[in-house]
Amino acid sequence: MKVVDFHCDVLCKLLLDEHLTFQDSKPGSLDVTYERLKAAGTVLQTFAIYIPESLNGRLEPILESVDRFHQRVLICKDMMWVRTAEDLDLCLKTGKIGALLSLEGVDGLQGQLPMLRILHQLGIRAAGITWNHANWAADGVMEPRGGGLTTAGRQLVAECNKLDMIVDVSHLSERSFWDVAELSQKPFIASHSNARAICDHPRNLNDRQIEAIIKQNGMLGITYVPWFVTQADQVVVEDMLRHIEHMCELGGEAHIMMGSDFDGIDKYVSGLTHPGELVTLQEALLRRYSEEQTKRFMSGNALRYLRSNLPPA
Repeated sequence: MKVVDFHCDVLCKLLLDEHLTFQDSKPGSLDVTYERLKAAGTVLQTFAIYIPESLNGRLEPILESVDRFHQRVLICKDMMWVRTAEDLDLCLKTGKIGALLSLEGVDGLQGQLPMLRILHQLGIRAAGITWNHANWAADGVMEPRGGGLTTAGRQLVAECNKLDMIVDVSHLSERSFWDVAELSQKPFIASHSNARAICDHPRNLNDRQIEAIIKQNGMLGITYVPWFVTQADQVVVEDMLRHIEHMCELGGEAHIMMGSDFDGIDKYVSGLTHPGELVTLQEALLRRYSEEQTKRFMSGNALRYLRSNLPPA
C-alpha cells in the first residue's frame, strides 16, 4: 500500500550528528531511513527542517539542513526531490520515493520576507510558522499569553500564498490558527496534530479547528506521538483510530493524511516505532475501514492535495 508521511525530523538528527547516515537502520540511529521507506511502500516523505533551541534564530542552520538533505538524503538511488506537481507525478510514474522539504518554525528568517523567497527557491514547499513558543511571526501553542499573528506574520502568510508555499498550523496558538484561517487564500494543513476531543493535549486540534481545515479543503495529519494519542501509559495503534474516526464524524474523511513525527520522539505507539512497521497501522485500518478508505488515509488524500497545491513547473 502506498504511503505518504507529511512530517519527520530526520534532518535535525543529521544536522546534529555528523556520523549518522540516512541509510543507517541500526538501533539508536534514525527512525526514518532509506531502507525503511522502501520497505513501507513510501511514495512521498516530507522532511521538516527543525532547528533546536541552541541553534535557533539564525539562517545558517536552515541552510545547513538543506545541504544535509542534498548530501545525505537525495544521494540515495531511488529518492527524488519533489518541488512541483509535475515532479510528484513523475515520481509516482517512475516508482521513486518523493522527498519534500518543509520548515518547522520561521525564527531564522528574522522577519525578512526575502529570506522566505530564497528558501522557496531552494525548494522548501511548506512552512510551519512557529514551534511551540513565540517568535517574530506568531505565538506558539505553549506560549502563555496565547497571542495571534503579528503584522509581520500576516505578511508571511500572504507571501506563502503568493509563492504556493503550504502554510502549516501545527504548533500555532489557537488565536494564531484563527488568524491564518481568516487570512489564507490557499488551503492550509496541520501536518502532525490529532483531535483534542479524543486526547486533551494543547498540540491537538479542537473540533472547530478541524472543521475549519476541512471547510478550506486543507489536510489533517494524524501523528504517532503517543502523548498526542492518549493519556494512557500504554498506547496502541487502535488508539490512533479513535482520532481518525472522530475526524471522519466531523466530515474529514477526504482530508486525513499521516504525519508521523518520527525522529522527533523518543517514545512510540506500541508496534509503530519506524516506517517499516506501518503494516501494523494499515492492518488496523483495514479492520475498520474499506481498502479504498485506507488507501486514501495512507496516501491518496495527501497526493490529491499536493497535486492541487504544489506550484506548477
